[in-house]
Amino acid sequence: MICSGDTWNNVVRWELRPRLFLRTTEFLWQEGHTAHATYDGARDYARRILHEAYEDLMVNVLAIPVVVGRKTARERFAGAVNTLACEAMMRDGKALQMGTSHELGQNFAKVFGIDYLSAAGQRETAWTTSWGTSTRMVGGLIMVHGDDDGLRLPPVLAPVQVVVMAIKADVVGAAHRLGADLRDAGARVVVDDRADVPFGRRAVDWELKGVPLRLELGPRDLAAGQVTVAHRLSGGKEPLLLTGIAETCVALLAREQRAMLDGARAARDARIADVATVADAVEACAQGWARLPWPAVGEAGETELAKSAVTVRCLTRADGSVPDSDTELDLVAYVGRSY
Repeated sequence: MICSGDTWNNVVRWELRPRLFLRTTEFLWQEGHTAHATYDGARDYARRILHEAYEDLMVNVLAIPVVVGRKTARERFAGAVNTLACEAMMRDGKALQMGTSHELGQNFAKVFGIDYLSAAGQRETAWTTSWGTSTRMVGGLIMVHGDDDGLRLPPVLAPVQVVVMAIKADVVGAAHRLGADLRDAGARVVVDDRADVPFGRRAVDWELKGVPLRLELGPRDLAAGQVTVAHRLSGGKEPLLLTGIAETCVALLAREQRAMLDGARAARDARIADVATVADAVEACAQGWARLPWPAVGEAGETELAKSAVTVRCLTRADGSVPDSDTELDLVAYVGRSY
């Protein structure tokens, strides 16, 4: 790599139909650029960003399953020689492009004079990449995981992973000791000691904020040597012994992170239909996505899909890996309506 740059910026643009977090007049945009001495270096780095930065963040932090693949020539970033993308399905079956990584070849370098001095002392044109995502990830997080009671935040991401609620004033001290034990175990904790605020009001507040675990501690719980654990993901409650509760909660957080990803993946996969024709794909996209052989689509099929506001979200190999070219044999097209 010759040079690189990465920044978050405020962007202002006109939107005919704004959607909160997805398409707004002003939003935060993360963008990175690199310049390389070789085509292979630029190609490999674009893929590294796709997998190690964006896919890893979305899957392992946001608990949002994504299909990673190659954009068609029609959907490719203008001026790029290849665009790679992470595509997620929202609860209504529509696709949301969560991040893209572009191989720009030498196109932009020639226009903007991005040159370097080679080891042989020759001035050469660089091979460049660009890659970006934005705060639309927040919208994706809400639409994939949220429910009628508010946010449901993946534990890895949640700023508060556990809230300890003191139900009565006489257990406030015990609640703070419990909170300290949880912090020592590595959890991000808030102790809610507002005993003068109705318990139901406080519980609803924390549910709305999507805190994964809520520990409710009252005088009877303390006397019994237990605490009531409320799970934001399932909505259920269970009594657990105070002995070893910090380690138990850390294990529960890891379990709920996996459960959120597994649940979102199962919901997505249930709405992906395998079809054979463009007409069948259009019909299937009324409920979710369609998956079909790319040769059954082609440029003519893309035009036909567009008449029904359906686009090819990305191309993958049959095994789900990212193809090196859109002319490879046996490519699979994921198609759907999108935001």
